[in-house]
Amino acid sequence: MVQAGGDDDPDEAGEAARLFRDAMRGVKPLTGGAPVTPAPKPRPRARFTRADRAAVLRESLGAEPPDPALAGGEELVYQRAGVQPSVVRRLRRGEYRLEREIDLHGMTVAEAKQALRQFLIDALCAQVRCVRIVHGKGRRSGHRGPVLKSAVSAVLRRTGAVLAYVSARPADGGTGAVYVLLSPP
Repeated sequence: MVQAGGDDDPDEAGEAARLFRDAMRGVKPLTGGAPVTPAPKPRPRARFTRADRAAVLRESLGAEPPDPALAGGEELVYQRAGVQPSVVRRLRRGEYRLEREIDLHGMTVAEAKQALRQFLIDALCAQVRCVRIVHGKGRRSGHRGPVLKSAVSAVLRRTGAVLAYVSARPADGGTGAVYVLLSPP
């Protein structure tokens, strides 16, 4: 009867055992020396803290230079070529009905940009015409000025569906928020 492995020849097993015994001839077991102690465990490292610090550093080094016009808390005003000044005036007065809003307070620049892009995509898919984006006035940004305000302005300028945006009326956040007019579908 042939077994499934086919290599289980008793003569080969005896030969392998004989070769092993010959190879081990003259080998002496280790005698009790100092007991082997395991190496001390490395100190735990806070991976996420390091990752957070690295992300902040990358963000600060890769950030766009702040717009000097925004540093003093001035109003944001932008209109794409071909948009009538009367449209911007109506937007500034709050004459367009706000259909959606997003608040970016407390987010990092990277988080805010991602959230803003997704918000704009969702608004365009829902055929929303006018939105409000609350970015804050940047009072806790220190010498860098209003960081989120600059990031929001940069993202909006690069978004082709944005026709115009202006700082909101004081009742709606003033220079800490913007009204954005999106192109019709």
